[in-house]
Amino acid sequence: MWNIAVKNERTTEDIALGIRRRVFEHAMRNNGGYLSQACSSAEQLAWLYNEELNLGAPTLPMIPKPFEGVPHADNPDYHTGAGYNGPFEPEYDRLFIAPAHYALVAYATLIETGRMAAEGLEMFNKDGSSVEMIGAEHSPGMEVHNGTLGIGLSTAAGLAWARKRKGEKGRVWVYMSDGEVQEGQTWEAIQCCAHHRIDNVKAIMDVNRQQCDGAMDSVMEVGDIKTKMENFGAVVVEVDAHNVNDMREAAKTKHDGKPLIILANSNPFHAMPILEERFPRLHYVRFKSEEERARMNISIADSLGVDPIDYAH
Repeated sequence: MWNIAVKNERTTEDIALGIRRRVFEHAMRNNGGYLSQACSSAEQLAWLYNEELNLGAPTLPMIPKPFEGVPHADNPDYHTGAGYNGPFEPEYDRLFIAPAHYALVAYATLIETGRMAAEGLEMFNKDGSSVEMIGAEHSPGMEVHNGTLGIGLSTAAGLAWARKRKGEKGRVWVYMSDGEVQEGQTWEAIQCCAHHRIDNVKAIMDVNRQQCDGAMDSVMEVGDIKTKMENFGAVVVEVDAHNVNDMREAAKTKHDGKPLIILANSNPFHAMPILEERFPRLHYVRFKSEEERARMNISIADSLGVDPIDYAH
């Protein structure tokens, strides 16, 4: 059973460290993983789940069910992964995780906050599993398939608009990555929120300046994100992504009639400095040799305060 006291027993910083340790162990055992996303986003996701979000107890099994097919009228077994964030009740918040490639970090967050069993991570990227490598709508913690195409904020805005009209108290949060500002729909969503005064939606964006093909500016320069977002109608606050108190204070910012977007400036090799060797190719770290794997194992373990991983078995 999920224990609500988990939110009060551990600090957000401790949970962030636990997230990084789980992702590190997974990457070592599987000869690769989304290490950089754990470096940049751990405090953000830990803060959301441990402090900021008002969520009910999970409604799905601690060990995730297998993939039960796509939604249609003749498939009563279909489920989304949103049940790990609690029930759809008017008083509870909702969370959309827009960058689906952060799924490994999101699963680690669910485990560290007592919402999913550690065994669930052993199902990662296995045939027939709902614990997808690139999170889908049936994956733990996910409600819709956002991918990395910039639709997360639009999805959140639509739900927030409906909740506001229905008088529901629960807020809508969206977790984003900065690569999404290269998508036009992100800007349309901000403009829509401002026009319709959808101010029960908040977003936090991991600004790590990295994407699949390398450093963002080498793919498409995005310029001054804060000023652009403000011009489109958002209230924007910039914070240090690794300073939890910064995020706490930013979330209190008044934003009447406008969406609030927190730009969390992060380091893609925070707590794992050896990853800087791979800059700017950090999206998915697959080890180039056994020598590199062993060297990174020792270095990252030392940085995280754990023993090197025994991945020989």
